[in-house]
Amino acid sequence: MDIFTVFPTISTSFIVISAVLVAIGWRQIIKGKREAHKKTMIAAAVAATLFFIVYMSRTVFVGNTSWGGPDNLSLLYHIFLIFHIVLATVAAVFGITTLTLGFKAKYAKHRKWGRVTAVIWFITAITGVAVYVLLYIFYPGGHTKPVWDAIWGF
Repeated sequence: MDIFTVFPTISTSFIVISAVLVAIGWRQIIKGKREAHKKTMIAAAVAATLFFIVYMSRTVFVGNTSWGGPDNLSLLYHIFLIFHIVLATVAAVFGITTLTLGFKAKYAKHRKWGRVTAVIWFITAITGVAVYVLLYIFYPGGHTKPVWDAIWGF
């Protein structure tokens, strides 16, 4: 495993861990285990934050991976990727909102937002794993210039 694949593997692992923790936390609150739910959801948020840190670090210092699959699938892949990115952005905003509502003890709103946020997060995690599988397992792609190098002209 080289530098081009180790970071995506780590970041994708954090997203999977986060989604599993959200599922566990959802089950805990259904069973009335409020304190366990809170701790689990905070852990899920930490895992999601670690994903973001690893992902952004890789983007800045290593670069992103370009599509390496067949040309006839490129358009479909890029549409899927855009869908994933938009969904991930929405999930992040919803996640922050849901956590904030929980911390402010606005439980009725937290409950409503939480259900939607969790479903969006699960879909985001699944599509994120699909992007990983397409780029690093099925069709290993090329590597672009790191953003850092592009900005400073290296």
